[in-house]
Formats: sequence, C-alpha cells, structure tokens
Amino acid sequence: MPDAAPYRNFNFSVEIDGLAEIHFSEAVIPDTRIEVVEYREGADKTSTSRKLPGRAVVGSVVLRRGIDHNLALWSWFKAVRDGNLDRRNVVITLLDAERLAVRRWMIARAWPAKYEFGPLQARGNEVVIETLELACESVEVEE
Repeated sequence: MPDAAPYRNFNFSVEIDGLAEIHFSEAVIPDTRIEVVEYREGADKTSTSRKLPGRAVVGSVVLRRGIDHNLALWSWFKAVRDGNLDRRNVVITLLDAERLAVRRWMIARAWPAKYEFGPLQARGNEVVIETLELACESVEVEE
C-alpha cells in the first residue's frame, strides 16, 4: 500500500522545450483561477447578485537557480525582448523519495516576461540567484 504522507517540495525537475537540462532551486507553479461575473436582473426583488463563471486566468511561472556559466535563460529572454517571440512548453514534475514522477504540470506556450538576478553583496557569501518569470496560456495537470 502506498504511503499516504504528502510529498515533499524539494524533489522536482523542470523541462523547457529546446533547452538542455537546467536545474532549478525553486519552481513556482502558476495559480489558476476563474473570474467571477456578478449580475442582477432588473426584475429581481432582492439586491443580491447572481454569480457566473467568467474567464479562466493563469498566473506566471517563476523559476530560480544559481547563476553559472549557462546563459540559456538570458538568451531566451533577450530574444523575446528583441522582438522574437519564442513560446515554449514547460513541464514541472514532482518526484517522490525514489525520484519517480508522482505529478506533472504541463505549462503551454510560455515565454519570458521578466528576468532578474542578484543581489550582489560585498559582505555576503550566498549563491547569486537568477529568476525567470514566464507568462503562459494554460496549465494542465497530468492525470
């Protein structure tokens, strides 16, 4: 019988179409929500509104990693910044203690919307982190 304990958040992998294997220290899966549309018919005797589902909205993926010699994320961001929209699919996979996939999030048509790094501190000794925020169109959970 499988263990009923929840999975730990430190064991995951990220795959981005067209990029060689890159390891990340943090991956934030985008929130997804359905907007609420409120309305009231003119003949309603009550002043409360009715609610209907509206547009589905998907947040951004946020990926963080220690900076090394690999410039692939910066190059992708730079290409989009310079007018060459390059949408890619991203798969974030949660792994169990034996490193077997237990859940996959498929993120469609993502592109870099923000790139940042740092901070640099003369008195520090921490790893310099680069952060890439990806706009995306949909998130699906593999069943």
